[in-house]
Amino acid sequence: MPVEKLLEGLNDRQLEGVVTTDGPVLILAGAGSGKTRVLTYRTAYLIEKLGVEPYNIMAITFTNKAASEMKDRIANLTGTEGVWVSTFHSACVRILRRFADKIGYDNHFTIYDSDDSKTLMKHIIKDMNLDTKKFKEKTFLNEISSAKNELINEVDYADRFASDYTKKITSRVYLEYESRLRASNAFDFDDLIMKTVELFKTSPEVLNNYQERLHYVMVDEYQDTNTAQFELIRLLSCGRKNLCVVGDDDQSIYKFRGANIYNILNFEKHFPNAKVIKLEQNYRSTQVILDAANDVISNNKGRKKKTLWTEDQGGEKISFRQFDSAYEEAQFIAFDIKSKSVGGAFSYRDDAILYRTNAQSRMLEEKLMQENIPYKIIGGLNFYSRLEVKDILAYLKVIDNGADEIAVRRIINVPKRGIGATTLGKISAFASETGMPFYEALEKSDTIPSIGKASNKIKEFTKLINLFKMESESMSVPELIRLVLELTGYEAELKAEKTDEAQARIENLDELYSKAVSYRDMTEEPTLAGFLEDVALVADIDNREEESEYVVLMTLHSAKGLEFPNVYMAGMEDGLFPGYMTITAGDDGEDMEEERRLCYVGITRAKKHLTMTAAKMRMVRGDMQYSSVSRFVKEIPERLVDGTTYDPSISSSSSSSSASRNSYSDDNVFGGRSVNTNYGSGFTESTMRKSHIATATKAPVYGTKIQRGNLDYNQGDRVSHRKFGEGTVVDIADGKRDYEVTVEFDTAGKKKMLASFAKLEKI
Repeated sequence: MPVEKLLEGLNDRQLEGVVTTDGPVLILAGAGSGKTRVLTYRTAYLIEKLGVEPYNIMAITFTNKAASEMKDRIANLTGTEGVWVSTFHSACVRILRRFADKIGYDNHFTIYDSDDSKTLMKHIIKDMNLDTKKFKEKTFLNEISSAKNELINEVDYADRFASDYTKKITSRVYLEYESRLRASNAFDFDDLIMKTVELFKTSPEVLNNYQERLHYVMVDEYQDTNTAQFELIRLLSCGRKNLCVVGDDDQSIYKFRGANIYNILNFEKHFPNAKVIKLEQNYRSTQVILDAANDVISNNKGRKKKTLWTEDQGGEKISFRQFDSAYEEAQFIAFDIKSKSVGGAFSYRDDAILYRTNAQSRMLEEKLMQENIPYKIIGGLNFYSRLEVKDILAYLKVIDNGADEIAVRRIINVPKRGIGATTLGKISAFASETGMPFYEALEKSDTIPSIGKASNKIKEFTKLINLFKMESESMSVPELIRLVLELTGYEAELKAEKTDEAQARIENLDELYSKAVSYRDMTEEPTLAGFLEDVALVADIDNREEESEYVVLMTLHSAKGLEFPNVYMAGMEDGLFPGYMTITAGDDGEDMEEERRLCYVGITRAKKHLTMTAAKMRMVRGDMQYSSVSRFVKEIPERLVDGTTYDPSISSSSSSSSASRNSYSDDNVFGGRSVNTNYGSGFTESTMRKSHIATATKAPVYGTKIQRGNLDYNQGDRVSHRKFGEGTVVDIADGKRDYEVTVEFDTAGKKKMLASFAKLEKI
């Protein structure tokens, strides 16, 4: 494409970002400002105008989906596919596949996912005789992950915390964890980056090779990088210093994953003489939505100032509604979505419901189901985390790398082969004493006197695996999967069950097979190791089907990078968003600023309309929680909001740092004023409330106590529950807010529940 044609349509700041190619460049890209376009056009400009070879350009993103889209765009613009576009982890896998032997690993290593690491940690805790009630595998894994993100290896960790008793135990676990990973010739996800940095620092010739090759390095979503990723980028780019990073400090929301916001805030310190370019023109949202986002985020002190604006001036005001209960909140959202669909304002695919915690989804799901509204939760159980999928992947991992002890242990009795835990314990002890890998010890089980007849069963297993290994040399991955399913009897066993659950599991295996076929057909040189890498690096959010007709539910963290015409932000209450721990830490703390950035991300997901909702009462962990409106809502100027008004004398929990204070009600759903907004097809707020009153005996709001005389059952009566079936009422206790009914169900056992929500029917 001619350069002049290429640059058409770019605004001034985007154009500056494209043509500023030499030296370090920081492009501060506000939400919806076209950063992907700048990156792709910048790459095309380097190739078409400056004559840079595609081979000499590297672009790093955070998700496979983003990498794939960028590759396609660059190919369409330049007609070349030679640019190295990759995620951090994929890039590091590619480097380690060539040079892992230089840091003491076999280049044919395995990648452990989070479940593999968790299983390994369980074994370590057991073998070290640690109290499982006191020491949890997740705690150790989180600590180790944090250390690796900061480039602290197991030896340095032990030295650093030698005098700290709790950390000393963690350091022992860390040392053992790394020892077993190395014995299995495996890397966990954090290792992929940490070990690549180690490789570069210990093998200057390898680093020099990449520095000479990569004349230009670009990084997307720079605000989400951790210390290890920063060091990797610094090493790759410090030769020619042509580093361009794109990011938005106002969207840095992954501190819990190790993201270090100071990487972007201190960019000019890390890279002197850096050029800073701000992209502030938004191409996604209306000005009303942007003004709300700008006002909220302006309360943060630790940020680089920028103000989003758009040519799409005006827009609908933000809707805010506070309800007595989370039940009413969910009911309103469901009604509003349905009415907008019936009225033609938005289709279901246009709608997204965002919330701070996963626990909020349950009631929203129930109301959507009651209204027959199709929906999908993003961030639920990952396809590759399902039992049957992980089982077959474990077989493939063992075929690819017999040293992978975790995978071997997972499948040695799947399907059941009668090899007991005692036998496996003896094999493990033998492997430890002789210093050989676990699988090799299995192959030599007949030399272990204490194994006895179990050796024959083990031999059958290893014989089968060795057959798979041999066949894998000539078979494609889909063919190998079919062979594994057939010879292990895994699929036949599921078919023999003849249940809906078994059929669903078979369908999942069919989907895995389809994935393998897609990988084979779309990959230039498909291999088993490559397929396992592809699967290991898949992100759940990449699986969203944009053309499907359903409402999307997800946490605010999962929503980053997405956009929807109609967005609902539910649970906008102090104590929930921001949470109590954040509030306790103070308004000016880093945690509060990150929570505010998360709110900013939520607001800027909306293109046309945004609705914020809150509940006065919400049940949390079985207890009723009473909350006031979130301080983040109150930071939005009242002129931008259509909703309730708030009397400052009622609540004093709002943030004192906000320049513009609002008056949203903590006392009345509609603020004591007449608000009767029509939502199409006869749905209005008044009819929604009438509908709620009409069904109150079946499902009243939290805190609305059913009168004893209105219960149509008593102690000793037989009742029916839609989930637990039939049972006998054994007790009815007078609680603070509702009657607590205890029922002894015939099959589900004894359950205690609130009368308002039990929906028990007398038999």
